[in-house]
Amino acid sequence: MLVNLNDLLPHAAASDYSVPCFNVFGYEDARAVVEAAEEVNKPVILACNKDVVDFYGVETAAAMFLTLAKNSSVPVCLHLDHTYEEEIVFRALKAGFSSVMFDGSQLPLEENIARTRKVADVAHALGASVEGEIGSVPYDEGRDHIKTIDTSPADAARFAEESGADCVAISVGNVHRLTEPTCTINFGLLDKIANEVSIPLVIHGTSGIRDEDMQVLKRTRVSKFNIGTCLRQALGHNLRDFMNEEPNKFDRIYFMKKAMPFVKEEAIRNFKLLS
Repeated sequence: MLVNLNDLLPHAAASDYSVPCFNVFGYEDARAVVEAAEEVNKPVILACNKDVVDFYGVETAAAMFLTLAKNSSVPVCLHLDHTYEEEIVFRALKAGFSSVMFDGSQLPLEENIARTRKVADVAHALGASVEGEIGSVPYDEGRDHIKTIDTSPADAARFAEESGADCVAISVGNVHRLTEPTCTINFGLLDKIANEVSIPLVIHGTSGIRDEDMQVLKRTRVSKFNIGTCLRQALGHNLRDFMNEEPNKFDRIYFMKKAMPFVKEEAIRNFKLLS
């Protein structure tokens, strides 16, 4: 069933679990994630990032994933990840996304609040939810223009109060696209943010976070973890191995069927960590 973040995150923020948000790049890995969610009987968030939107177009991405979400036996939120242009956000909402992220993290605070507020007004009128970001979570590779800025508790509190966002992504030492869990979480800063901000908190860059730190984070007001790299690794490494083992075969579906159980297994591992 299709839901938005407001159906999932407030309860998670007040409890000792979090909801995984998996970045998916095509039908096969999205299906593996939904099957994992159904197996563990947990809600899940399917996220489309900028790479997916640029490749497929936001309308095609919505059409590809909405059927999976609507036909699932568990709640599924279809979420547009980091998006910097309102025009794409509005197209996504029109196409059926139940949640969007307007990323104004590179903007001055006043502009971030004002533009997020306009997005939230439209999204809420359509029954969708909105995520924003305060501070700036850096990337280990790619998107070199993205700054590294720790989240200010005061700025986060003001953003939560004035922007209309339903949740806020924060920067507390987490890093996008790390291939190993090597980042150092600033739990002291997280505590200060959690004490100031009333809406649910979001952590991006989960693949770079140690399992033991995730166990601590899920018991805070962090209610959503964005997970991408470890799923891409599960797909890419296994797909490469299978194709090398059978160099005379070339059928896409044949190889995807062999690799998808490993994507599903990695999704289940993350569900268990966050439960």
